[in-house]
Amino acid sequence: MYDTNNVFAKILRNELPSTRVFENEYAVAFQNIDPRAKTHVLVIPRGEYTDIYDFTTRADIKTQAGFWHAVSETADVLGINGNFRIVANTGAGAGQSVFHFHVHLMSDAKFQTDF
Repeated sequence: MYDTNNVFAKILRNELPSTRVFENEYAVAFQNIDPRAKTHVLVIPRGEYTDIYDFTTRADIKTQAGFWHAVSETADVLGINGNFRIVANTGAGAGQSVFHFHVHLMSDAKFQTDF
């Protein structure tokens, strides 16, 4: 079940501050407050999706395409296109701590794998 009071839902509603680097009608990208790489941005869809399974099951094709386009555009804005990693943790056992689907977009450092 989706928690409408999770930190990312609050960021989407502008109830919490974030350093946004890109947004469109499908997604918001902002700096991670606990970066694991020189560039570490989170990209979240505008919608109530708990994880990648929920997103790919319930979001329509236009929303999914818009989200992934936002990920690509974020990489372009950051100047990291062609040199980045995308990580999507799914489930508490895999390190997901906020249950709003999101991807980590990281670049320019030795990657840490202990998420």
